[in-house]
Amino acid sequence: MDVHVPTRMLVEALVRTDLTVDAGELYATANLLDMNDQQVRLCIKRLVAEGRFVQEGRGRKAILRATGSTGRAMGLDVEFVTHAYRQDAGLAPWDGAWHLVAFTVPESARPARDALRAALTLLGGAPVHGGLYVSANPWEPYVEEHARRLDVLGHVTFLTTRDLRRGEESDPVALAAAMWPLGEIAERYERLAAVAEPRLRFLQEHAEPPDEPGSSEPRRLTIAVELAAEFTRAMEADPLLPPELLPRPWPGARARALAARCWSLLEEQTGKDAGAVRLFGLYGGLSRLAAGA
Repeated sequence: MDVHVPTRMLVEALVRTDLTVDAGELYATANLLDMNDQQVRLCIKRLVAEGRFVQEGRGRKAILRATGSTGRAMGLDVEFVTHAYRQDAGLAPWDGAWHLVAFTVPESARPARDALRAALTLLGGAPVHGGLYVSANPWEPYVEEHARRLDVLGHVTFLTTRDLRRGEESDPVALAAAMWPLGEIAERYERLAAVAEPRLRFLQEHAEPPDEPGSSEPRRLTIAVELAAEFTRAMEADPLLPPELLPRPWPGARARALAARCWSLLEEQTGKDAGAVRLFGLYGGLSRLAAGA
């Protein structure tokens, strides 16, 4: 199955642990993925204009350095991915509490209100009513951080309950199915599994040691970026509901396990310098979490 990798996603995948991107590596990888240099240049220009990166130097010798907000977002990625694998391993059981956030941001601060609503959705919240959102996870620190940044914390109320009911429905599993688009989320994970399975077979069949790079090394690099892209698409839409609230079997757990096996093999088969790339730092050790270590 083919995977579309947006240029922006490629840049983020190649951020190293010191929050920099080597432009030479970026252009070379983009060429392997059939992207032209003009695409890369335009993407870099947009990312710099948005304040996500600063550029030092020019052309293929340049270094892109992630700004503070971009680095923070990447840190959250690590937290949420780790939490997902802890859930799959049974290490993060649900305590039965629903976490609600209510807000009444005035019309005069409409852009901040819209941004807060978008942040709540991105954090996995589901709308209960107009200004009331719910999560099954303790999301208060993340919501507060966004509300402070938007200067609307005084308009936000936090509460928890174990007695959530919509109409006559109070069963947590039924409530989760009604409030989140689980079918759409499951389809994204089924696609991730369909992408991961043939790439896992390739890695198992071409297991050259890292000190003896062969012709399959470029293919490994494309596999790494393709998996990162598809994994991100699936995770972005996932509210990371506790397994107790999800249908069984849940395709997310299987897809993440397949991806973790791919990442484990990629880490073993790639040269020593790969550890400096953020995507290996983010995904490389996930096979241990998938196994419940």
